[in-house]
Amino acid sequence: MYTLRFCLKSFFLLFLFSCQSQVDLVKNNDEVITIELQEEPYITIGAERLGEYLPKLKGKRIGIVANQTSMVKNVHLVDTLLISGIKVVSVFSPEHGFRGDADAGEKVLSGKDTKTGLPLVSLYGKNKKPTPEQFANLDVIIFDIQDVGARFYTYISTLHYVMEAAAENGKKVVVLDRPNPNGHYVDGPVLKPGFTSFVGMHPIPIVHGMTIAEYAMMINGEGWLNNGVSCDLEVVLCERYNREMKYELPIPPSPNLRTQASILLYPSLCLFEGTIMSEGRGTDFPFEIFGHPQLPDSIYSFSFTPVSGFGSKYPKLENKLCHGLKLTTEAATIDALNIDWLIDAYNNYPGEDFFITKNRWFDILAGGSSLREQIIQGKSAYEIRASWQTELNEFREVRAKYLLYE
Repeated sequence: MYTLRFCLKSFFLLFLFSCQSQVDLVKNNDEVITIELQEEPYITIGAERLGEYLPKLKGKRIGIVANQTSMVKNVHLVDTLLISGIKVVSVFSPEHGFRGDADAGEKVLSGKDTKTGLPLVSLYGKNKKPTPEQFANLDVIIFDIQDVGARFYTYISTLHYVMEAAAENGKKVVVLDRPNPNGHYVDGPVLKPGFTSFVGMHPIPIVHGMTIAEYAMMINGEGWLNNGVSCDLEVVLCERYNREMKYELPIPPSPNLRTQASILLYPSLCLFEGTIMSEGRGTDFPFEIFGHPQLPDSIYSFSFTPVSGFGSKYPKLENKLCHGLKLTTEAATIDALNIDWLIDAYNNYPGEDFFITKNRWFDILAGGSSLREQIIQGKSAYEIRASWQTELNEFREVRAKYLLYE
């Protein structure tokens, strides 16, 4: 193992020597921060390709949209840029906050990062779109957040608003790409007009099969930004990545996606959020299980009781014994949106209140009313899936224009 020490002025050597197993970054006060490197890198994510973007940031005022997943190996991107002499002015955080520990839907406050002293600007809650004042003293905005490839996962909505604000205020956006763990398939109903929200802003299926950089290019290319404005966009690609690769996220992207199984099951099980069923929040297996006290335990043999805790202060069906299914072992082979679990739960639930209709919550997640109506009508999974295919094929044709990987 070799160790390379270098000064701030020669930070680009990290890129040139990325074959080493360890690199030490030396700060002005002689504090050493070590970045561990793979001896034979499998996939190099955009953030790790420092030589591709650090030289372009020199002398610029930088804003960073980041959270706990924004890592360059074992060092956070914010720390990496500061050590490299880049002028970081402010940090913007998405849902769940900069440290990724806020519940889904929980208010994320702006403030100051205790480690770096940088101002933190929340982009979740009332301030979803950066204001002109928040972008006024910036030249470039870097977006580096791990997505999971589902329409209702709000990081792509934050991406939209960041790009829109940048376009309106003459700022450049650099997206550091990361693999999509659900990038190997495209599936689900396409969002219909009239059902747009922060959990679904664009006419795409539930599973879009694109990386965050590909998606940014689609937002720009399809004219989805307000008044058709176009963002000055640059992307830094991953190396040695294709969408058929299995990519295990090294850091949970949000409090309730804690395992690879939950990430792979999430596109299918998130639909249970629009029902009275528990999707496992408040247990050790969020988005790996579902259940309800009134599901028959003769069919649904896995039992659990949601309780208040990390990632879910007020879980659905709190302190109630639920009967359901544990689907952890199903995750590894999933290659389509599974609606059989949803249909079976509806058919086995004895009440009439299965779907949450307040604020059209199920329909907002599904992207329209058709899925709920088809399930109530007794349509089979095959019939429902067949109804998606024309729009899915049209989306695939649009999507093909923006794909950066095989």
